[in-house]
Formats: sequence, C-alpha cells, structure tokens
Amino acid sequence: MAPQKYPTRKLGDDNVSAIGLGCMGMSFAYTSFGGYDDKASAEVLTKAADIGMNFWDTSDISGPHTNEKLIGKWFKDTGRRKEIFLATKFGNLRDAQGNPTVRGDKEYVKKACHDSLERLGIDQIDLYYQHRVDDKVPIEETVQAMVELKNEGKIRMLGLSECSATTLRRACKVHQIAAAQMEFSPFALEIESEQTEFLKTARELGVKIVAYSPLGRGFLTGTIQ
Repeated sequence: MAPQKYPTRKLGDDNVSAIGLGCMGMSFAYTSFGGYDDKASAEVLTKAADIGMNFWDTSDISGPHTNEKLIGKWFKDTGRRKEIFLATKFGNLRDAQGNPTVRGDKEYVKKACHDSLERLGIDQIDLYYQHRVDDKVPIEETVQAMVELKNEGKIRMLGLSECSATTLRRACKVHQIAAAQMEFSPFALEIESEQTEFLKTARELGVKIVAYSPLGRGFLTGTIQ
C-alpha cells in the first residue's frame, strides 16, 4: 500500500501541512527532558520533511537565535529549503537586563528580519509574524514596515500573533494578514468567545488561524504525570 499523502491546508497560494512542526522546544523553553540535542533535532526535521510535514514554525526569541540557526544549518546540510514553508517571528525579546519586552518600530522590524534571514541562511521568509504586539507603536506602522519587507522580496506573507480582533482589523486595512497565530486548545478557547470575537473577525477578514500549543502546552501528550 502506498503511503498516505500528508493532509494539507491552503495558506495563500501554498499547500501547507495541516499539522505544523513547532520547532521552539528544540532550542528553548522546554527543558524537563534534560536539555537540547541538535543532532536529534536535525533527525526530527528530516523525518518531518520526509513525511510531508512542511509547515515549520520558529522565532528569533527561541534560544534566543539558536533555533533559527539550527534550522538554517539543516537547510544548508540537506539542500531541502524549497520543500519547507517556513514561518518565523519578531518583536518578542529581552532587554539588556534580561527582562521580557516587545518592539514593533520600523527600525527594529527591518533589522530583525535581516538578522533572521542571516541566521537561517535564506533569502526569503515565507510567513513573518509579529510575535507580540507593541502597544507603544501603532499597528499600522509595524505592518507598513512588514509591507516594505515584502516589497523588497524578504518576506512573502504577513502574520500577527496574540493580537486582538480590533488590532487584526486595523492591520488588514494596511495589508492583508495571511495568518494569526493564537493559543488554541481544549484549555484555551478564548478566540471562540463572544467577548473576543477573534475567530469571527478572522473569518470575516479571510485570515487563517494557526494554533499554537494545541496539546495544552504538553498536558495532552501523556508525558505529564
């Protein structure tokens, strides 16, 4: 029997795997298993590509920076960049004292994209998210900077993450937002609520929802006793 084709969804004009590969845990945040193993992670990346799981997600904060470098090395070692629809993110960072902060100003957006491209060793990012909204900068300014990156050929699609329905609507008036990455699981259903109207707004605007932590941040994986 021939292997089944991996299920896909449309994102723009692209067919991306219905289940994406979140790469953050390979380099950042989840350490209960005893640390990070780049060799094992590279094997996971290869297996994902082999079975058609082509929608990969990373960010510049993951590490920070080491997760993008890990993926960049895999691209270089395998020559399989064209098989992968890659999303990365900007705007969620640490200040000089190590405290979490956000930035969405044009200067930062441009530099963050340049740095991500360099770490990944690629010329273009398929989907570029604002990781967290900067309340100090109008969303219109941030999205306009992203539009300029698209016009320069550095990114293909624009995305937002953890934004409100109002922010999403304002952003779409500047340029179509391809996807919004939001936490969504049996334990995080806020986007469905009448109070947020997020899912309703996204559908109205033609914005795809990309769920993060769909297994409840590991709770549904069977590894938490």
